[in-house]
Amino acid sequence: MTSIPFYPIGTPSSPWGDAELIQWRTGQSRQRYYRNDVVPRIEALAGRFETLTYGQLEYAGEHYDLFALRNERPDLSLPTALVTGGVHGYETSGVMGALQFLETHAAEYFDRINLLVAPCISPWAYERINRWNYNAIDPNRSFYPDSRASECAALMKLVAAQPGPFLMHIDLHETTDSDESEFRPALAARDGEKFMPGTIPDGFYLVDDSDNPQSSFQQAIIAGVEKVTHIAPADEDGKIIGSPVVANGVIQYPQAKYAMCSSVTGARFTTTTEVYPDSANATSQICNDAQVTAVCSALDFALSQT
Repeated sequence: MTSIPFYPIGTPSSPWGDAELIQWRTGQSRQRYYRNDVVPRIEALAGRFETLTYGQLEYAGEHYDLFALRNERPDLSLPTALVTGGVHGYETSGVMGALQFLETHAAEYFDRINLLVAPCISPWAYERINRWNYNAIDPNRSFYPDSRASECAALMKLVAAQPGPFLMHIDLHETTDSDESEFRPALAARDGEKFMPGTIPDGFYLVDDSDNPQSSFQQAIIAGVEKVTHIAPADEDGKIIGSPVVANGVIQYPQAKYAMCSSVTGARFTTTTEVYPDSANATSQICNDAQVTAVCSALDFALSQT
């Protein structure tokens, strides 16, 4: 496979320095507003949930409060589940799906599990419709001790402060055409590597933890979501985004090794969702509905195992 022309920032084969970072950052313009799209919906839920301000971000004079919501009176005799969205700010249905779940279905689980939902982990990137944070760091590879990504450090502190063990964590993501046109080329340029083009799967899929595979859990989510949107098929090599398909719509990554968000709780049941908003057979609402269905299917299965 041949490489395509190099990303317009940087010098081929040379990692970025401060000048390239500044050039990249200058090109990131605000295209939407966290305080308009996300914060009012969180505030509207205040009477039904406890709202936690678990951190603040300050980037070049721009301030963002980080919010999570949970049952108003957690029951320490019950297990805990974490739902996260917007780790990658440009993956819109992760944020909107988490909010829609809170608005429509979360209360149905209050007597069975303690819910903790962080709808928008990366608000600066949400506003720029970007994968990285202000410092060109990928949050979904930065959930490690003393993380350089403030977004990640704040969430890990929040998770560590929760009483009792976590049973489940579902992290809501998208795979978009811009992964191939923008974000993977940018990653190669930032790291001084050659970009080798790949393919974008058409449909929903999941990323299981190869160090703690939970096949029945993943398939329960797929069974729910396929009633809402189509499941991504394997490519001609039996892979999705370069990883072998281990079951219908499921691939595996070593979550902790890659410092993924889905590794932060140490829960028995973990997964990362991936919807495809650029499909001719999907809409923004279908993607949001698929995320909500994935959360509910995940909770239903995890609770059936307790």
